[in-house]
Amino acid sequence: MSNETNSEKPIHWAAKMHAQEVFDGKLDRREFLTRATALGVTSAAAYGMIGLAAPAKAEGSAKMGGTLRVQMEVHGLTEPRLYQWSEMGNMTRGWLEHLIHYNNDGTFSPVLAESWETSDDAKTITIHLRKGVTWNNGEPFTSADVVHNFNLWCDGNVEGNSMATRMGPLVDPDTKVAIEGGIVAADEHTVVLNLPYADITILAGIADYPAAITHPSLDSGNPIDNPIGTGPYLPDSYNVGEKAVMVRNENHTWWNEGNGAYLDRIEFIDYGTDPATIMSAVESEEVDMTYESIGDFIDILSGLGMNQSEASTAATIITRPNQLAEVDGKMPYADVRVRRALAMAVDNAVVLELGYAGRGSPAENHHVSPIHPEYAELPAQKVDPAGAMALMKEAGMADFDHEIISLDDGFEKDTTDAVAAQLRDAGFKVTRKILPGSTFWNDWAKYPFSSTTWNQRPFGVQVLALAYKTGVPWNETGFANEEFDSTLVEASSIADADQRRVLMKRLEEIMQNEGVIIQPYWRSVYNHSRPGLVNADMHAQFEIRYQNIGWDA
Repeated sequence: MSNETNSEKPIHWAAKMHAQEVFDGKLDRREFLTRATALGVTSAAAYGMIGLAAPAKAEGSAKMGGTLRVQMEVHGLTEPRLYQWSEMGNMTRGWLEHLIHYNNDGTFSPVLAESWETSDDAKTITIHLRKGVTWNNGEPFTSADVVHNFNLWCDGNVEGNSMATRMGPLVDPDTKVAIEGGIVAADEHTVVLNLPYADITILAGIADYPAAITHPSLDSGNPIDNPIGTGPYLPDSYNVGEKAVMVRNENHTWWNEGNGAYLDRIEFIDYGTDPATIMSAVESEEVDMTYESIGDFIDILSGLGMNQSEASTAATIITRPNQLAEVDGKMPYADVRVRRALAMAVDNAVVLELGYAGRGSPAENHHVSPIHPEYAELPAQKVDPAGAMALMKEAGMADFDHEIISLDDGFEKDTTDAVAAQLRDAGFKVTRKILPGSTFWNDWAKYPFSSTTWNQRPFGVQVLALAYKTGVPWNETGFANEEFDSTLVEASSIADADQRRVLMKRLEEIMQNEGVIIQPYWRSVYNHSRPGLVNADMHAQFEIRYQNIGWDA
């Protein structure tokens, strides 16, 4: 295998072009690493192409044995392609592995896929699978298993299957299943994706948490009930809303034996969403690691002697009206004047300070971050409460009572409270409704007006396709716009960020002009762990890869 690429192939021309863009000051380092590794360049070679040394890995200093207790909500599980929250992916990560991983420095690294390469025209992606991998029932892991998963991911006829959105050109728009000839097992360990048009987000999509590789026997079932996987752990017990326990599978030889699976036992304990309750559990030494630490409790937990880890991300929270929602027989947010008035009345910088203690940066109401490669800077939006009320009156909605729903945890509640307060300051009638997690998540995409957190994704076009393309499962705004959809498809096919940025500017303008969301800020994310715990750093996309975590040797 070449030291420069994950396969035997030469470095892709586009990776060399992007390296020159770094030297020319047109592309930042993180963006380059994401694109180069997505094109099959190894992390070490990608760093070397821009004159840097790859960071040293910390893995390998953990000892075998011990128990890890993690504070994290325990959701009910479905088949993975239907997962809606990172916590669900973390639960099954110990035995349902991925083809590739996305890392905090922006690189992709191999897992069940040993290497991958992209053709010069970016329409053919070849994935070489790791040899010698077996399922924990003793069967060999082959390309047929991966083709099976791609076909599952492409099936847009299954309600809630967000993976179909990620598969883009591999999905037939008429039948909503995989296109003929699009997914081919070239041999036992090679899968070839033949795309009708290029799409830069495909590889990033299979690194996301719903893309866990499942055994054919799962057959739309719950992986707790049928825990066949390739990883080193198995579920021992699972009680929704209380506790889930994973244990090392002593009857399975893991392909990465000797490089992880240090812990004997991992306990995920659900303390609800109240940060005070979580802090109390840490103080009582009931947990070793938090899923996420938020607000004022970040400093408090550090003060208790816990190690603090921070990841700067494109994670965010949005407060959005649903344009399709009915309230008392009306569709109040179908009127663009109402939506724009709501956004005009809110100062995002103030919400950042009040809702998240200033730990991030103000956003611009279009869900594309400055750290995304194709981000286009738009003129600053004007905060205009008087103009907002005038627009609301013009729409005949000045007396309408806007009920804003949020989760009851710390920063989501505080952020939504800050949005509500500014809307009231503008003269709007606002009612707040705060729900516990056990209720909120049941209908998170259907509420007329509510707040939702979103994870970081490597590309701006990726998150726009997941959240705002017409009719996709995670479109919680009810937004539907033909120009937006067609521009997004075109942008997703362009590898060059400068060229893609031209189209992204138009996409961002549409988002703002249509008043699709109030997006107060981009947030840094934090967790805490006890001293002595190794590889427990915060991941930008909230992944807990517990096969890599252990206690210091």
